Amino acid sequence: METVKQHSFGSRDRGKAVLIFLGRKCIGLILLLLAVSGVSFALVHYSPIDPIQAYVGADMMKVSPEQRQAIVEYWGLDKPAPAQYWSWLGALAGGDWGTSMIYRQPVLEVIGERFAASLALMGAAWVLSGIIGFFCGVTAAMNRNSWMDRLVRWYCYILSSTPTFWVGLLLMLVFAVWLGWLPVGLAVPAGVTADQVHLVDRIRHMLLPVLTLSVTGIAAIALHTREKLLDVMDSEYWLFARARGEQGWTIFRRHGLRNVALPAITLQFASFSELFGGAVLAEQVFSYPGLGQAAVEAGLRGDVPLLLGVVLCSAVFVFTGNTMADISYRLIDPRVKAGARP
Repeated sequence: METVKQHSFGSRDRGKAVLIFLGRKCIGLILLLLAVSGVSFALVHYSPIDPIQAYVGADMMKVSPEQRQAIVEYWGLDKPAPAQYWSWLGALAGGDWGTSMIYRQPVLEVIGERFAASLALMGAAWVLSGIIGFFCGVTAAMNRNSWMDRLVRWYCYILSSTPTFWVGLLLMLVFAVWLGWLPVGLAVPAGVTADQVHLVDRIRHMLLPVLTLSVTGIAAIALHTREKLLDVMDSEYWLFARARGEQGWTIFRRHGLRNVALPAITLQFASFSELFGGAVLAEQVFSYPGLGQAAVEAGLRGDVPLLLGVVLCSAVFVFTGNTMADISYRLIDPRVKAGARP
């Protein structure tokens, strides 16, 4: 009877801890979105870019002062900045994200179209960089101070200090210009209607951006995994296992895999911010119509509704990655209970 009571109280405590954890995450997300949107709005509002000129474009000289004033009133740009931000928050709370000034479409439609393309790009790069980075880190540590270890470290040190756009340009020059194996850019072949685009065409156009993000994302995972495995290899239980005759991948599978997998997975989920930032540059280099390219265009042309929408989506994306890293830590490591600090 006492065991049943203890189990019941334990379940209640775990359920309460989970609710507290989720509540803190929700509050943190709301505060993050308010802070990010407020700072972004202030930066765009006080930037030297004229949103009216960006909205009208090349026909700016043909617009009369009355027409310009009508455009200002239509977009609410005649109000003070706090009033504009408060009005935007009120509309956002009602589900209205506004209308893009440069695409002439609702912001949610633009984000939905662009985010699907970016998600496929970032997802493929995220998986490849994680798997290859983990394998390279383990291989380097298991062959400490060998030519293979030096090769992995050399690769990681160079790639970690190389800009993403430069890697993209280099890959474009080699595989698209010199060899002609892959297309130069875009997400689909130019001049082809949507019903004539095949899956193979989309994959071929996505290979170079994915490769660009992958080769730059490998370095952090590989170096981190290598250092963690070296610490494990210097531990007493690893030396004891070697004394018993275990060696090679057998000893790694039994005594090293779990110890290095946990920090590697946590770091991989926490790299969502770097992944999104790299995707912005890669999409610009390859003219890939993703969310990052939309964010750049919105910033350069003063499209406040679209820029704020992209900023919110990117903040949620990064926050989700950090939350998943926290949850994965609790799921993989049985010593960490729900609600406990890792």
